[in-house]
Amino acid sequence: MNDRDRPLYMISVAAQLAGMHPQTLRVYESRGLVSPQRSGGNTRLYSQADIEQLVLIAQLTNEGINLTGVTRILDLQARLKRSETRHKKQEQRIDQLQKRLREALKNHEITALARFGPRAIRRWQNGHSMPRSQKPHEN
Repeated sequence: MNDRDRPLYMISVAAQLAGMHPQTLRVYESRGLVSPQRSGGNTRLYSQADIEQLVLIAQLTNEGINLTGVTRILDLQARLKRSETRHKKQEQRIDQLQKRLREALKNHEITALARFGPRAIRRWQNGHSMPRSQKPHEN
């Protein structure tokens, strides 16, 4: 858990930091706009990330966006962040595979590349012959 996500602030402090009334935070929690963690005694504890979210909600509502719109915006932001994270991981994996391929070609571990579908490869691995048009050229 990074420092932004560490639950530190009770509702009164969080409300003051966000410039809101504590009851507003309760309403936002009931609408799913913010999800504070709970202490062992069931006290709401807000993190810095929660405070930043509350400030964003205040900005959006001050611009005339209703809470349904705010919910939609926050959902889209979360989906975009998840998508960007997946994209970054995929790019890293592609970079790793390209590096492995370059090393294998450099070390002459691969002498040829051919495109085969997964089904054809499974059949070939299981000992079935491939159609002549799909057979790899043997030297």
